[in-house]
Amino acid sequence: MVKPDLTTFLGKIKLENPLVLASGILGNTADLLVRVARAGAGAVTTKSIGPRENMGHPSPNIVEVNCGYINAMGLPNPGIQKFVEEVKKYKSTCSKPLIGSIYGSTEKEYALVAEKMSEAGADIIELNVSCPHSKEGIINIGWDAKLVSRIVKSVKDVVNKPVFLKLPGNTNIKSLKEVVNSAIKYGIDGFTAINTLPAMVIDVETMLPILGNTVGGLSGPAIKPIGVRIVYELRKITDLPIIGVGGVKTHIDVLEYVLAGANAVAIGSALVHDKEITIFKEIQKNLEEYLAKKNIKTIRELIGLIHRK
Repeated sequence: MVKPDLTTFLGKIKLENPLVLASGILGNTADLLVRVARAGAGAVTTKSIGPRENMGHPSPNIVEVNCGYINAMGLPNPGIQKFVEEVKKYKSTCSKPLIGSIYGSTEKEYALVAEKMSEAGADIIELNVSCPHSKEGIINIGWDAKLVSRIVKSVKDVVNKPVFLKLPGNTNIKSLKEVVNSAIKYGIDGFTAINTLPAMVIDVETMLPILGNTVGGLSGPAIKPIGVRIVYELRKITDLPIIGVGGVKTHIDVLEYVLAGANAVAIGSALVHDKEITIFKEIQKNLEEYLAKKNIKTIRELIGLIHRK
């Protein structure tokens, strides 16, 4: 029997399987990124990198809840000037695609970071415009079509690499269409959906918020149905590549995103302590078994299949 084909494409970039390391988890050094790539990820994403060093929010900055995690890290990172060395080190060691996640306070800062990330060797630039716990309040950007268009244009003016826009999950379809169409107008190459959702948790003994920043971003199983729905709606708007993300723990979760329209699927919260990086090989094996059972030759046949007439 011929082994099912798990290869997929993000535009012209080939992935040996559709599993991607999500931004924010194990993406702060080249060594960690290489470790995840060698553990079976088809591509890896860096943590979100900004124009300057950022210490993030005070602790506690992550709490486990019964439906996932809420984190308020505040996008801690060393800044692009230092991080380019990690990108270069990764690219000199590993051939799997690297997605460079970036953010800024202005379109000029996005362009600056994107240019340096691209020059260092990132294969795709991912614009984080939807983090609910950033000091810059960038979640507001992801709701504003005009702001998005300016950022996309500024970045596309300085890089020749594919540029993806990471979308918020807490948006209505009208706003989603406006943002997506605006990004397409100015040359966006693909989308990542979704980011974490604004959430909080309170300690009833102290009667205070648990997180140092009060509000954080909810990730994990609770947001998967929302992510699948946004990918579904997104695929109705565009044929551009989509990376689905949010609450992925099993091959069933991956298949839901793919059937909704995702070309690749990112894994994040499941790596915290649940299955660690062995999850990539485990999901690959289960995907191959599923495709073989269904007599499907390639996972690409399933992309957006739910939209069939």
